[in-house]
Amino acid sequence: MTSPLDSNRCDQSAQVSAYVMQALPPHEVVAVEAHIASCSQCRQELETLQPVADSFVFWPTDVLRPPASLHERLGRRIAAEASENAAVPPARERQWEEPAWEEVAPGIFCKLMATDAKEHRVSMLVRLLPGVEYPAHTHAGLEELFLLDGELWIDDRKLYPGDYNRAEAGSGDKRVWSETGCTCVLITSTKDILGS
Repeated sequence: MTSPLDSNRCDQSAQVSAYVMQALPPHEVVAVEAHIASCSQCRQELETLQPVADSFVFWPTDVLRPPASLHERLGRRIAAEASENAAVPPARERQWEEPAWEEVAPGIFCKLMATDAKEHRVSMLVRLLPGVEYPAHTHAGLEELFLLDGELWIDDRKLYPGDYNRAEAGSGDKRVWSETGCTCVLITSTKDILGS
């Protein structure tokens, strides 16, 4: 049974949903983008879905990951229901746990991946919410940044997903901000000087 709204819906709206979720095969993207440009219903669908899809980026990944104890409890329950002789899988050793996102300043989140205290280096994922600006700073050592998603301005240079930025020790960034919000891999010195 279809509603009157469904009968007026563009037959390619499912493609728009897949497009928003970046689930289309690469060879279909151009055709779907062309269709969206020519179809007002699909443009409306895109405008409705895009903010929802963009918000998924900021969901903590650990929400989707069951706790380690669940595997053992589930194994015991299956063994109890299957038969008394069923083997319970051994408890798994504690595995590496992904670090949590930490809000280090309003709208700026970091996930620390590695620290080298001897060399004063840090590797982390950094996420800026839309419209957020990172403070001006001078690089104490080499800084490498790889943009994963969104757009990022570093002074007068706009980076897009897949772009790499290298800044030498002693150089500085006066303005780093994101209009759309973004996530990047950042490898930098722990001795950077903020506000200069």
